[in-house]
Amino acid sequence: MKEAPAPSRALIYIALAIVALLQLLPFYFGITTAAKPKSDLSSPWTLPGEIYWQNFVTAVDQGGILTAIGNSAIVTLVSTVLVCLLGALTAYPLARRITRGNQLIYAGIIALIMIPPLSVLVPLYTLMKDLGALNTHWGIILVMVTGNLPLAVFLYTAFMRSLPVSIEEAAVVDGAGPVQVLFRVVFPMLKPVTATVAILAGVAIWNEFALSTYFLRDPDVRTIAPAVASFFTSQGSNPGAAAAASLLSVVPVLLAYLFLQRSFIKGMVAGAMK
Repeated sequence: MKEAPAPSRALIYIALAIVALLQLLPFYFGITTAAKPKSDLSSPWTLPGEIYWQNFVTAVDQGGILTAIGNSAIVTLVSTVLVCLLGALTAYPLARRITRGNQLIYAGIIALIMIPPLSVLVPLYTLMKDLGALNTHWGIILVMVTGNLPLAVFLYTAFMRSLPVSIEEAAVVDGAGPVQVLFRVVFPMLKPVTATVAILAGVAIWNEFALSTYFLRDPDVRTIAPAVASFFTSQGSNPGAAAAASLLSVVPVLLAYLFLQRSFIKGMVAGAMK
């Protein structure tokens, strides 16, 4: 494979640098805004003379951002695990038993991906109220799993259909039952697509705002997005505290990526190669 000419490589590096700067720009604005007092109306491009730490104190004390981070971690972790597990279990018969009934079920699941979540907000809110699931962790977990499951089933089904059936047949010949084939043969081969599903679902659940705002009104159970939004009300706003809360909420994600980046990258690359 020939390398690109030096001028072409330079243009590629310049383009990548521009994209990286554009991606980092919101973080820069967040840092400058969080470091300034509410009375400072200067441009977000300018750095403050000294850091105004009171914004971070306000984010913790009044916004309850640390509690919100803990709630988001619980909801994201449990929901992502359930999405991966239920998605794989649902996709296996859809991938291996190509019947007319399964094809209809699969088409219905794919159709669910195209339904905007807010279009079913009113009946969903009524159902959650009747179940006593408002302002509860298990209620929002149920909503997050339901919303992210169709995409997970789609990805798992497509990946499983690309796997050779001969491996499963060999396991059956060796005396393995259906459950053993599923958990000991099929599931270990799903690591690449599981990494993809976990990343997509985890990021979507961690950043979810619209549904959490309606279903989690109690400050003790609300997640990050509603907690940050609480600094913007009809009575006034505190962008500095909101920016500080946003920066604090990014820390767990950065730590998770630093510790798990090898697994994520390996899974994504293996999935692409597959």
